[in-house]
Amino acid sequence: MSKPVYTGGIDVGSNFIKLVLVSYSAENPQILDKATEKIRKRDPSIVADEMLQALYKKHNISYDDIAYLASTGEGDLIKRKKGHFYGMTTHAKGGQFLCPGAKTIVDMGALYVRAIKVSEDARVQDYKMTGQCASGSGQFVENISRYLGLSLEEVGDVSLTSDDPEVSSGICAVLAETDVINMVSRGISTPNIIKGIHISIASRIIKLLSSLKAESPIMLTGGMALNKGMIQAIEEQLAETGKKFEIHTHADAIYAGAIGAALWGGFRYFKLSGKKEAVAN
Repeated sequence: MSKPVYTGGIDVGSNFIKLVLVSYSAENPQILDKATEKIRKRDPSIVADEMLQALYKKHNISYDDIAYLASTGEGDLIKRKKGHFYGMTTHAKGGQFLCPGAKTIVDMGALYVRAIKVSEDARVQDYKMTGQCASGSGQFVENISRYLGLSLEEVGDVSLTSDDPEVSSGICAVLAETDVINMVSRGISTPNIIKGIHISIASRIIKLLSSLKAESPIMLTGGMALNKGMIQAIEEQLAETGKKFEIHTHADAIYAGAIGAALWGGFRYFKLSGKKEAVAN
């Protein structure tokens, strides 16, 4: 029996680091383990190294046992990586791994949202994205939830209890935050404020998809893809606008970038080592 080929993927975001360990083969890669850690104003390279050391110990392996350790996001800070891949590339690959056959990936990140049209082998064909100033990001949702006394884990469920959502009018995050403060002073309930924010972000995502001429199936990745209130808002906005997009998400959606890094790392490992050709899909 041949020795397994291990690859690792590290996705360094603005708030969280995501790590996956993959048993790589071109035909049937398997996720062996995954971990996530909030950075909390620490040095991301140190946090990532601690996560890797814990992973090595758990699986009784060492750095030398990893055929290819790949980073993405802000992962160019990572020590001893063998390669770095652009975030759009890794989310395309990881998103299609989690949703085979997906033709569009929506990376719902902390700083922006990217709608990515992908080929059958998960290569980026075209994309559209929001600007970092837009109030359509995960960071904005986190800031507002903190102001309202909610944890990120609570936001989705709270949004589902809304009975009369009020949508903020500001496109800029600063103006949108001012809107929220005014809503609180007017006695608008927390569920209705949160649902209104989700509706606002959902409408921008649908506009991105329309501008991109996106094709279904569409896979949502990133932290906001785990937000049940956000998913509901997207589905409701699709119904209202008459768009026929088929939306999917996955419990591991937050790991899509790290998964994509590990998979492209495996592909590159076989290509560079001159071993049996790795297939891109």
